[in-house]
Amino acid sequence: MKAKPYLKEILLNPEKISNRNVYPYSIPTLKNFKSLRFHPDVTFIVGENGSGKSTLIEAIALSQGFGFDGGTKGVQYDPRETITDLHLHLKSIKSFSKPDNYYFLRAETFYKVASYLAEIDPDREYGDYLHEFSHGEAFMKTLDKLGSKGLYIFDEPEAALSPSRQLAALAMINELAQNKHSQFIIATHSPILLSYPSAVIFRLDENGITQVQYEETEQYLITKEFLNNYKNILGNLLK
Repeated sequence: MKAKPYLKEILLNPEKISNRNVYPYSIPTLKNFKSLRFHPDVTFIVGENGSGKSTLIEAIALSQGFGFDGGTKGVQYDPRETITDLHLHLKSIKSFSKPDNYYFLRAETFYKVASYLAEIDPDREYGDYLHEFSHGEAFMKTLDKLGSKGLYIFDEPEAALSPSRQLAALAMINELAQNKHSQFIIATHSPILLSYPSAVIFRLDENGITQVQYEETEQYLITKEFLNNYKNILGNLLK
C-alpha cells in the first residue's frame, strides 16, 4: 500500500515575489498566504467568485506538472491563455511515495481537452471520444476511468452535473479515496460534494484562508436556509 497524502503541503516562497500589490498576490485571500496542508483523502477549497479559488487550484495543478487546461500530465500544449506566475513560487512537500496516476479536471476547459484528445487519438486507442456524450456524461466517463493510487485535482467538477450525478460522483470519489488509495484536491461551490465526511475545507474570503467545518460554509448555510424557507426568501427577493 502506498502512503498518503502524496502531496502533503504547498508553501509560498515570498522571496521571488517582487510586488505583493499586483495580481494575483493582490487578491485579499493571497496577500498573506503562506501554506496549505492537505488531507490524505479529500481537501476542498471554497470561496465566492473572485476570491482566488480557481487561481489557487490552477497554481497547485501547474506546480505538479499539469498543463493549464487540465487532463493527464501528458496533455501539454500551448493554451494561449494568460497564466499567473503563482505556481512558480510554490514549494511542494510530498511523501516518499509517488502516485501512479494523475489528472487535473477543469470544468471551463474540459471541452478543449476533449478536442485535443480527439485530435491526437483518431483511432480511439484511448477509448470513446468525450464529445460523443453530454457534458455531464463526459465528466462521469472521465471519473470512471481514473485509476487507483492517483493524485487528482478538480476545479468545479459539479459544473456539468445534476444533483443526482453529484451524489454519484461523490460515491466514485469515495471509492477512489478509501479503497483505491487516491488523494483529491477540489475547488467547488457544491454543498453536495462538500458534505464528504472527514474532508478538510479551506475557505477563501477577505480575511484570507481559513479551515472551516462543513456546517460553517456559505454553501451549506445558504442552501439550508433557502430550502427551509424558500417561499419567504423568494417573496422578498422577487418583489
